[in-house]
Amino acid sequence: MLPPKVKWSSALLTIMGFVITVYGQAAGRLPVVTLNSVANSYSIALEPFTVEGFAGLQSFAAAQYEGKMLLIGGRTDGLHRRQPFASFSSNGSNDQIIVIDPRSKQRWTAALTELPPELSEQLRSTNMQFIQRGQMLYLIGGYGYSRTAGNHVTFDKLTAVRVDCLISAVQLGRTLNGCIRQISDPMFAVSGGQIGRIGETYYLVGGHRFEGRYNPMGPDHGPGFTQLYTEQIRKFVIIDDGKLLRLDRPSAVTDKVVLHRRDFNMLPQIFANGVPGFTAFSGVFQVGSDLPFTDTVDIFVDSHRVHPAFRQYLSHYHSAKVAMYDASGQRTENIFFGGISQYEEIDGSFVRNDDVPFTKVISKVTREKDGQMTETKISEMPGFIGAGAEFLVNQALPAYENDIIKTNELNGDHILLGHVVGGIVSTRKNIFFINSGLESAASQTIFRVWLTRAAK
Repeated sequence: MLPPKVKWSSALLTIMGFVITVYGQAAGRLPVVTLNSVANSYSIALEPFTVEGFAGLQSFAAAQYEGKMLLIGGRTDGLHRRQPFASFSSNGSNDQIIVIDPRSKQRWTAALTELPPELSEQLRSTNMQFIQRGQMLYLIGGYGYSRTAGNHVTFDKLTAVRVDCLISAVQLGRTLNGCIRQISDPMFAVSGGQIGRIGETYYLVGGHRFEGRYNPMGPDHGPGFTQLYTEQIRKFVIIDDGKLLRLDRPSAVTDKVVLHRRDFNMLPQIFANGVPGFTAFSGVFQVGSDLPFTDTVDIFVDSHRVHPAFRQYLSHYHSAKVAMYDASGQRTENIFFGGISQYEEIDGSFVRNDDVPFTKVISKVTREKDGQMTETKISEMPGFIGAGAEFLVNQALPAYENDIIKTNELNGDHILLGHVVGGIVSTRKNIFFINSGLESAASQTIFRVWLTRAAK
């Protein structure tokens, strides 16, 4: 879900690198970020294409099977409007299951109307947390209109989707019911968080529970709403034998400052000595301030901590992202495609902009084996595009179980990393206060993302 007071504004593109250096803030002066060129061992290029009939999607859930994409939930419009009667209207909810074959550029759809309300209502919600494990896609929470409740709610559901079954059912026009199961628990009532897995344990990080219609004037105006940040890392095991589906060993860790964030990016990491975990990057909003976080949170099996010496100045909002790990150098590279940012480029420098506009920036955060992190601007998207998009990793690539690409095992000099799908595309960088519903849209463009090794 978009931040209440953030003013959004959402061929072949070759990428070059820049190191970001931040200078201290003088009184009355926004800090400036300057750029200095650095050498890269590879470049990345975006190749756009469209699929006939795909009208665009943002803030959705996704999975893959045998090269085909499965897209569920999200919205078919752009930035939500400020007026409560128009904001997150059910007319903009995605009411179809979508299957796309990016190789043949074909699309298939199935309506959600055949499913019972407890399933169909969640599956048309926005900002669900989702994670694929083998053939199973797990969908958690999400925000949207419930006819059953007669209001907009955050759903307290965990839905298990058999990916191959659902893709086949959509393609062949068969019933969807046999591919989907669902349970309810208050622990799942989250929107705008992120989820990852270490071993058998799932980590549901951050997010919030939003009930009612959005109103930028606050919870006590108009129809009113309630909003509660989870401020937690919720841990649990999913027991699933294909028939039985239940929650096991639930627990939670609360941090009212560090974990008071939503609509952020989170990527799996490999820390020192091969320790697996995650990093929660940026997100909104700081406690007591309608501005993004600039710190990041490293999450381990039994602990979490703010990185002590790193501040993230780019890619503050949920966008397409991918992680790559260089085992020989013990280096993790995290790449973010567009979105929104509190810092923007002006005449070769980056300047703080508390309107937090849409950005074209593609950025990278590198974690060295000693834990040191640096942020670089790679290049730009071809427009204000990327917020609410997803990155689907090329399944043919060598990768760890958590979808971190194994950089050392990539073969060839020109490699398809995956696809950037959907997101919000905006005509301007700031449209929040002028948004009539025409200034932005869900992106219909899909980008192939290519990695090319530098000549030696």
